[in-house]
Amino acid sequence: MPALDTNVLVRWITNDDPAQCAVIRRLFQSTPATGQRFYVPVTVLLETEWVLRARYGFDRTALALAFDALLSVPELELMDEIAVERALHLFRQDGAPDFADCLHISLTDTAGHAPLLTFDLRATGTKGALLLPRAIQND
Repeated sequence: MPALDTNVLVRWITNDDPAQCAVIRRLFQSTPATGQRFYVPVTVLLETEWVLRARYGFDRTALALAFDALLSVPELELMDEIAVERALHLFRQDGAPDFADCLHISLTDTAGHAPLLTFDLRATGTKGALLLPRAIQND
């Protein structure tokens, strides 16, 4: 199963290059005949979120919609899809940290290694993250 890079997902989501988008549509349309799916590593998802937010100005709502779209494409197999779905759920919560932190928390939990220890106060407002003290007191 071949994998897709960030630039492929970004082109498909933003439709900012008609020629490249046409290639992607043909690629996806060819999958029923071959039974082939395309793998998306979690690192590609993290980079995709960053590019959409930093380069294209996607806000939280637009990012959530983009990830909903990726999760609904039958031609795609997302690495740790359950963790990605949970991260998206966490990301939609009021006061949630950024998507990367939500994904870190979710991946940690689904791997059975929760909590995620962090100095990030905002992340610790999310179940599954635990704030480390900034300094350890010596008695």
